[in-house]
Amino acid sequence: MEKVAVLGDGAWGTALAMVLVEHGASVIQWAHSPDVAQEMSLTRENRRYLPGYPIPEGVTISDGVEFFDNADLIVSAVPSRFLREVLEGMRGAFTRGRPFISATKGLEFPSRKRATQIITEVLGERPMAVLSGPSHAEEVAARMPTTVVAASEDPGLALRVQDLFSTERFRVYTSDDLLGVELGGALKNVLSIAGGMVDGLGFGDNTKAALLTRGQAEMSRLGTALGGRAETLHGLSGMGDLVVSCVSAHGRNRMVGELIGKGRSLDEVLTAIPGVPEGVQSVKAVVELAREESIDMPICEQIYAVLYQGKNALTAVRDLMTRQQKDEINSAG
Repeated sequence: MEKVAVLGDGAWGTALAMVLVEHGASVIQWAHSPDVAQEMSLTRENRRYLPGYPIPEGVTISDGVEFFDNADLIVSAVPSRFLREVLEGMRGAFTRGRPFISATKGLEFPSRKRATQIITEVLGERPMAVLSGPSHAEEVAARMPTTVVAASEDPGLALRVQDLFSTERFRVYTSDDLLGVELGGALKNVLSIAGGMVDGLGFGDNTKAALLTRGQAEMSRLGTALGGRAETLHGLSGMGDLVVSCVSAHGRNRMVGELIGKGRSLDEVLTAIPGVPEGVQSVKAVVELAREESIDMPICEQIYAVLYQGKNALTAVRDLMTRQQKDEINSAG
């Protein structure tokens, strides 16, 4: 039986702990405070981030760090904006070089680093994998059929993660394109904010289809420029995750966009939404990276302008629709 430590007490960390227990792993989930750990242990529920879904008795919840070095693998589901601080605060707990599985979908700012880069910088080199794909925590917790990708440059570790998480309702594919899989998860969160704006502005299916298609083109341009593979960004961890994030009522990033499309300010929205909408921070990193690489990312640029430069969402749509006319395939943006 594999012993797995799950780092993070949000909805995604809790849902992954449920999957691991269903497969038969021994799981300890780390919570960021004694009060949270005690509440989750007593109620057997993550009432703040994943209410209504019982936490199996096989999941032990603790705010301690002593168990990390006894784990066979560590799953990190901490949002990118907090990941470095969390790891630095418990650096001494990771002395044995255990493999890390990153389930974080975001980019740190201002460093623009991916989660696996942050883990390596803070804790040093160790075996690394990424788990990503179209997988809302609420549906995973409800045991709705879900498919994701386990990516690692070490084929043996990818297969190990695949086996560890596979159940009757949670199917895992493998990939050796860790960079592409990780970038897909970060980029889709940015674009799903635009998906929410489409809803908030009252537009329809035509608009959403255009966003998904042209948004995926932006993902592929930047993702491949940074070293990912195009076929990865067309797959589950890219296009698949973009679709679910843009159409689902569960998505926090989509909800950010919807409320802004309805006229709310970013500060108001972030106060109203529980959890961490990763795309709000990641868009700053994405726009900087795109400009640095001379990659045309018109949708992401407009999202940034709406969130951080006071641009009206409807004006952003107009500016996208009235850009210079281009060929669909043989153009840079």
